[in-house]
Amino acid sequence: MYTATATDTHGHDHEHAPTGIMRWIASTNHKDIGTLYLWFSLFMFFFAGTLAMMIRAELFQPGLQLFQPGFFNQLTTMHGLIMIFGAIMPALVGFANWQIPLMIGASDMAFPRMNNWSFWLLPAAGLLLISTFFVPGGSIGGGWTMYPPLFIQGGIGYDMAILSVHLMGISSIMGAINIITTVLNMRAPGMTLMKMPLFVWTWFITAFLLIAVMPVLACAITMLLTDRNFGTHFFDAAGGGDAVMYQHLFWFFGHPEVYIMILPAFGIISTIIPTFSRKPLFGYVSMVYAVASIAFLSFIVWAHHMFTTGMPVAGQLFFMYTTMLIAVPTGVKVFNWISTLWRGAITFETPMLFALAFVILFAIGGFSGLVLALVPVDIQLQDTYYVVAHFHYVLFSGSAMAIMGGVYYWLPKWTGHMYDERLGKIHFWLTAIAFNITFFPMHFLGLAGMPRRIPDYALQFADFNMIASIGGFLLGASQLLFLYTVVKCVRGGAPAPARPWDGADTLEWTLPSPAPYHSFVTPPLVK
Repeated sequence: MYTATATDTHGHDHEHAPTGIMRWIASTNHKDIGTLYLWFSLFMFFFAGTLAMMIRAELFQPGLQLFQPGFFNQLTTMHGLIMIFGAIMPALVGFANWQIPLMIGASDMAFPRMNNWSFWLLPAAGLLLISTFFVPGGSIGGGWTMYPPLFIQGGIGYDMAILSVHLMGISSIMGAINIITTVLNMRAPGMTLMKMPLFVWTWFITAFLLIAVMPVLACAITMLLTDRNFGTHFFDAAGGGDAVMYQHLFWFFGHPEVYIMILPAFGIISTIIPTFSRKPLFGYVSMVYAVASIAFLSFIVWAHHMFTTGMPVAGQLFFMYTTMLIAVPTGVKVFNWISTLWRGAITFETPMLFALAFVILFAIGGFSGLVLALVPVDIQLQDTYYVVAHFHYVLFSGSAMAIMGGVYYWLPKWTGHMYDERLGKIHFWLTAIAFNITFFPMHFLGLAGMPRRIPDYALQFADFNMIASIGGFLLGASQLLFLYTVVKCVRGGAPAPARPWDGADTLEWTLPSPAPYHSFVTPPLVK
C-alpha cells in the first residue's frame, strides 16, 4: 500500500521530513547545509587558532620553552592545513550555500543530495587530520605544503593526512560542480549573468578554479602516497625522481588556491561596501572582468614560490613579471571599492568596519606580495618571517576578516535577530588592533633574517617576537567575543526588520522573479 503525501516542487516529503538531529544529518536544504559549513568552519578556526597560540607561546622568548622541535613542526604544519582546508574554505562554501540561491532567485542548489554529501565528507576529513596527533610516530611535521623528502619519511600520520586532504578535495570539487550548475541553470527569469550580484560572480569563477586545480593536488599527493608505500620514486632522488617536480605540481594548485580563498571574500566586500555607502557598486562590469583576469593569471604565476630552486633566469623573469601583472586587476578592485565609498552616505556598522579594514590591510598584504615578486628580494626573504607576515595579511585580514564581516552582515537574514552592535564593534577593534600587533612586527623580523618554522631563535629577534606573541594571545582571546556575539544572536535578540541595513542593495533580501531594480542597474532618474 502506498500513501499519498504532500510534496513540494523538489519532491521533498513534508509528512516524513526528518526532525531533531536527523534534520541536520539528512538535510538537503541549502540554508541548513550552509549553516553546517559555517559551524564546522568556526570549530576548525578555533582549533587551528589554539595551535597558533601554542606556537606563539613557544616563541614568546628565545630558547626551547614548552615543546621539542619535532612537535613544534607538527603545530605549524597542522595550523596551516586546518586553517586553509578546514576553516577558510568551508566558511566561504557556507556563504555560497546560503546566499547564491537567494541572490539568483533559485529554490535551492542544483544537486541537494550531493550538497549534503559534500558537507559530510568534511567532518570525516577533519577528524582524520586531527587524529594524526594521537597515532604512533606523531602528527605531520613536514609543513602544510607536504614537501618531499620530509613527507616521504614519517609514520602513519602522513598517510592519514594525505587521505584527509583527498577527502577535502573531493568535497570541494562536488561543491564547485553544484555552484556552477546552479548559477548556469537556476537563475530567475530576467537574471542575466551580467545582472548577478558580484558575490555570485566571484563564487562562479572560483568554482571553475577549484575544478581545475584540485585534481592537480590530488595527483601530486597520490604520487607522494605511492612513493611512501609502493616503492615508486616520483620525488625520491635516490630512485631517479625529483623533489622539485613536486613543488611545481603543488604550487600549480597552491597559487590558484590562494585566489580560491580570496575571490569569494572580494564578493562579500563588494556586497557590504555599497550597502553602507548607500550607493551602487562602482564599475560593476570592470569588477567582473577583474575577477576573471585574476583567475586566469593565477595559473601562470605558480613558480614565484620557487625562485630559490635553481630556476633559469628566463623563468625567473617570466614569473616575476606575471606576478606583477596580477596586481593590476587586484588594484582595479581596490580602486572600485574606494570609488564606491567616494561621496557615499557612509555609516560605520560592524560589517562596514570589517570591510574597510579589509581594503586597507589586504592592500598591505598585496604590496608585500609585490615586494616578494622581485627575484633578488625574494631570494633574500624566502622562508623568512616576512613571508609569514605577507600571507597572514592576505589570509587573515583578507579572507578571515571578510568572513567575519559577512557573518555580521547576513546574521539578521539568517537568524531573524539583530546581533549586539556594541559587542560587534568591540570585537572588530580588538581583532584589528591585535592582528596588526601580531603580524606587522613579522615584516621586520623577516627583513632582519629570522627564518620561519623554527622553535628557537637568536637573541636579537626577542623583542619583536614578544610583541607578536602578546598580539597573538589578544587576537585569539578576542575571537571568543565573536563566538559569544554569534551565539547570543542565534538564541534571540531584537527582531530583524525586512531590510536591516536599509541600504541601496536590496537584492540579497529578496527572491526576485523576474529580477527587480537593484544596484547593478542604472537607477531611474527622479523627476
